[in-house]
Amino acid sequence: MPNLRLPAATLLTLFALSACSGGQAAPANDGASPSATSAPGPSRDAEVEATFAEGQGTAITYLPELVPAGATATITSESGGGTSTVTLELTGLVPNRHYGAHAHTKACGAAAADSGPHFQHEKDPVTPSVDPAYANPQNEIWLDFETDAEGKATTTSTVNWDFTDESHPQSVVVHSNHTSTEPGKAGTAGDRAACVNVNF
Repeated sequence: MPNLRLPAATLLTLFALSACSGGQAAPANDGASPSATSAPGPSRDAEVEATFAEGQGTAITYLPELVPAGATATITSESGGGTSTVTLELTGLVPNRHYGAHAHTKACGAAAADSGPHFQHEKDPVTPSVDPAYANPQNEIWLDFETDAEGKATTTSTVNWDFTDESHPQSVVVHSNHTSTEPGKAGTAGDRAACVNVNF
């Protein structure tokens, strides 16, 4: 029977080894869980309905002759799973006319320039961005449109990237002209006629 009795030092050593191996097992299993690293982030959806007014508000007109006070805008956005889709619907604009429109980096303000530059997925290191490699409808949200005989229009842009908490536009700006694509002018679309704040 002496083989059944172990010295106290040996028992303590075995207990310590058992405790260490047990303490390491849980983190190893947690780290191996595929859902901890591969799960997609939450979707970011937004919707705003607003009436244009001069001076301040959710939707501001800077050129009432192009976007009259009382015109309306509805913007919906769905982003997640590797794509983002933005739809812009407008009423009350000048009939049968071309406009440009883009998502911008900052919120609308009293001055037309307050909304900052176009939002870009991959930011152009040169400002202003007029390089087609960056100023294009795959790297930005372009929403150019033509109104119908009643001054209405609907336009949609879909891109293959997500908005995130750290990187997303804050407004949509309506411009006086369709957007240019040629080098040195890419992304330009004339004066900023109006702006709508959107919580993308």
